[in-house]
Amino acid sequence: MIQIINIEKENLIAAKINGRVTKKDIEKIHPLIHNIIEKGHKVDFYFELEDFHGYDLQGFWADLKVDAAHLSDYGKMAFVGEKKWQKWAAKATDFFTGSEVKYFDLQDREQAKNWIKNN
Repeated sequence: MIQIINIEKENLIAAKINGRVTKKDIEKIHPLIHNIIEKGHKVDFYFELEDFHGYDLQGFWADLKVDAAHLSDYGKMAFVGEKKWQKWAAKATDFFTGSEVKYFDLQDREQAKNWIKNN
């Protein structure tokens, strides 16, 4: 499940993610991406992953399609998590995108918020 949170930055999509991400969750994020792109900005992301178990199959497929369509529109990405595999997933994201990607442990969420808010 994705819960949108406000970190007060015009081109930022911030969310707390737990459980499994579904196609419906991705459909909630996609228009937000378009709104930012239409204003001429790159899209930054802040994802706080707590008790996160990955995607269901339809959610994974929907996310791949959105990312494939918008990869060049993405800016900075902050992943805040609690598991070693999440850190590795952030590193993989950094490798496959032109975005600046950083991973932070949950106890460092304020540091992550400050990093993502500053250009």
